[in-house]
Amino acid sequence: MPSNNNHIGQAEPSSGTVAPLMSLLHVSKTVLLQAVDLLDNYLTSDDQLTVSSKFLPGSTIGKHLRHGRDHFVLLMDSISSPPPHVLSYDKRSRNTPMEHNRSAARTALMEAIQQLDTHVPQAQMDTPMTLHAVTPDLQEFQTTFGRELWFAGLHCVHHWSMVRFIAGELNIQLTDDFGFAPSTLIYQGKLQQGM
Repeated sequence: MPSNNNHIGQAEPSSGTVAPLMSLLHVSKTVLLQAVDLLDNYLTSDDQLTVSSKFLPGSTIGKHLRHGRDHFVLLMDSISSPPPHVLSYDKRSRNTPMEHNRSAARTALMEAIQQLDTHVPQAQMDTPMTLHAVTPDLQEFQTTFGRELWFAGLHCVHHWSMVRFIAGELNIQLTDDFGFAPSTLIYQGKLQQGM
């Protein structure tokens, strides 16, 4: 059985010794690497990326992988541009090769990780950003880079939980930490330790 040596349930790196932004970088990369592990060790055909869920209409593993990755890429594109940093998660590409091809999906995920490695260490947690959201009316919110990096990671976990559900429909059993928020995994770990 494939192993995932990069579990988010472990409270590492410890917030006492690592800058908060680097902790968010660690979580972000861990979540994206879970998807790489899925592609490398659990999915055996490209067709598994495009099977529509019976219970989540229109959902496929490929669509959720693309959608989760997109939020990181859009954030990195915004922070790497000159200020003012304007961000819209609604400007996503759809029907991309990563939605139906495991190799393309792996490449796209690794490129997102590279973008994180390049831009996050150069950024500041409190860099101001303007978020545009369609709700369906255009809304504008003031936010920060750190808050949005945190959101992108948790948003990704949310979509990985749906990937986990669809994988279950395909009789694919994933690692115990796939699709769970770090806080949930830490809480479960504390419960197992008798706390």
